[in-house]
Amino acid sequence: MRAMPWLPSHKRYPSVRMGNGYTPFDLDPYMHDKKMLPAPGKSANNLAAQIYTQLKADIFDFKLLPGDKFSEGDIATRMQVSRTPVRQALFWLQREGYVDVLFRSGWQVHAFDFKYFEDLYEVRVMMETSAIARIVERKETARLDAMRAIWCVPKRKQLKDAATVASMDEAFHANLVAAVGNDEMVRIHQDVTERIRIIRRLDFTKPTRIDATYQEHAEILETIFSKDARRAQELIRKHIGESQAEVKRITFYMLQEARERYGNRQEA
Repeated sequence: MRAMPWLPSHKRYPSVRMGNGYTPFDLDPYMHDKKMLPAPGKSANNLAAQIYTQLKADIFDFKLLPGDKFSEGDIATRMQVSRTPVRQALFWLQREGYVDVLFRSGWQVHAFDFKYFEDLYEVRVMMETSAIARIVERKETARLDAMRAIWCVPKRKQLKDAATVASMDEAFHANLVAAVGNDEMVRIHQDVTERIRIIRRLDFTKPTRIDATYQEHAEILETIFSKDARRAQELIRKHIGESQAEVKRITFYMLQEARERYGNRQEA
């Protein structure tokens, strides 16, 4: 099966900024895939933000696959809104590299770009290994106590739902970086996390990934608490590398299969 490059383009569009400095929705690293949209407001901008959030969730949940084509009218009909906020939401997604506008024929989910993802994973490794070094150096491992309570648990207490553990995995890495206390570092890491989310979701379609994630996170944390920064950095490089390797294995069949699995989970 021929691998198909996908999402986002090599153009590094900045995230859409609202008044608070973030994208139209405030990403919660624990519950990024909530189906609850913000309460509708009176402004078209608020409605456009809700549509933006839902369309991005559709991409991350494999409801919209690379190459899928659709029109503003299709989205407006499905969401029971006018085309104006739909168009605004799509322009935001286009600026971030998630969709392309097609001349006289609507919109299309952007194709994979392997080099783009490789670059993002390199940035992520640099940030997280740096975070580990600073936490150990400053003797601030106590900031990770809550993470230890989640991941260093016996097998009978480990969760099994792939989507839930995928969200928890994002939170693990986000909180590791947040423990450093550098707000700008957190913002950049959050942006990288969102852009590679689709790869991590694919990774968690494999049953063995859940057990491995618990084991690897626990080992990383225990090594940090033992103040062995170098070993912890080696472990997190290997851990992130497992997800990064998934980029090279992506095929259209895998995306279709993921769409079916996530669809069945949501209908259950």
